[in-house]
Amino acid sequence: MRSYIYSALLGVMAAGHAFAASAPAAAKEQYVRAPMPPGIQVIVTELEGPVFADAKGKTIYKWPYQSLRGGYVGDEKGRSTCTNTVTTTSAGLFSPYPPGLVLPHLDTRPSCAAMWPPVTAPADAKPVDKWTVITRPDGAKQWAYDGQALYTSVLDRQPGDVLGGTNREQLKQMAGRYPVGPAPKIPPGFSVVTTFNGRLLVNADGYSVYASDQDGPDKSNCRGACEDTWKPVLAPALARADGEWTIVERAAGVRQWAFRKQPLYTYNRDITLYSQQGSDVPGWSNVYTQRVAALPKPFQLIDTQKGVAVADAKGRAVYAYLCSDDSLDQLSCDYPGSPSEYRIAICGGGNVERCLKKWPYVIADADARSDNKLWSVIEIEPRSGRLATAGEAGAIRVWAYRGSPLYTYADDIEPGDVRGDQVGEMYGQRNGFMVLWVRDDFSHSET
Repeated sequence: MRSYIYSALLGVMAAGHAFAASAPAAAKEQYVRAPMPPGIQVIVTELEGPVFADAKGKTIYKWPYQSLRGGYVGDEKGRSTCTNTVTTTSAGLFSPYPPGLVLPHLDTRPSCAAMWPPVTAPADAKPVDKWTVITRPDGAKQWAYDGQALYTSVLDRQPGDVLGGTNREQLKQMAGRYPVGPAPKIPPGFSVVTTFNGRLLVNADGYSVYASDQDGPDKSNCRGACEDTWKPVLAPALARADGEWTIVERAAGVRQWAFRKQPLYTYNRDITLYSQQGSDVPGWSNVYTQRVAALPKPFQLIDTQKGVAVADAKGRAVYAYLCSDDSLDQLSCDYPGSPSEYRIAICGGGNVERCLKKWPYVIADADARSDNKLWSVIEIEPRSGRLATAGEAGAIRVWAYRGSPLYTYADDIEPGDVRGDQVGEMYGQRNGFMVLWVRDDFSHSET
């Protein structure tokens, strides 16, 4: 393992300015306006940036066709496989389970369409730009975007919720659903990726761009030897300033992109995509089109042998639980109220008491609050993990991230221990626990 020591940087991050430049706390990502069908809108969300939403403000998702170890699931372009039929058996798509195993709680198991209501279109709906209309197996009309059938999620309750899925690579579930949104308003040659800290600006090859504290507004002071390490991101001759994007004249005929008046560079020592390692160099920062809010109290950041992680007030690493069942409709099993058999099998070998001892919930104090949608305090019945009813005996208040409870691991003895990371199936991605990593670029790296 490699150890990364960033004590000074951690203090900056805890203050809510993690690895960030070009994105004041209130700044929101701009997007390309394009025609949309009636009843469709765009909402700028905290983690995923601008997403499409229906008339009620519910985020819109796609379920693209994906290859798993034992076959394919999801929607091919132009059709929907998410129907009202309740799936009753496993599909054998993940080793080591064979197909045909009876799924839990068939008496209450919802269908795919019940969990993922289709974004329906009127019978006379016409295509609009990238929006097309497909016919569902039951004959109903459904909107599609870029050929992909579209859905909302019953987990999203308020406008701006994006609890049904994520585009962040670290938390993507196997064969999961992903929010769909408009293109970010950026010049050709750039892209934006979702990370723990916000919407990270990268170049066309996926490598991060950076900004320097030594530069002035639309003025680059990186010259000579500086350019051996930090390569200016050059703008083509025909490029023009547009909104938040401006151009710096480095020399006659040499033009450099700037975002929110900060000249942009790549880091010659980056070896991984969407890296944040250049931000370890004093005076240099990653660039974000939009940042997430600061961590709520009592959470903090700790340095571990595998990277920077979120920890509770005592310095214990905090874990999220990920689960999607091995069925053709790939329903999530990690939200409050989903079948707890999956989680208890991983955290306690089928024993609830052992599970609660091995993976205790992160308890929230009576006055604990969150001022953003990413973090929340929920009341649950601890044995089943379902949401508690008002005044229910034995209910506990716990912290949740993206709507799902958080945990610590009993075998983490000292601050910096992350022995529970990837405990579960498929390195914790299919059914298991993963640390809430802050650094997406090396959170699971090894030498």
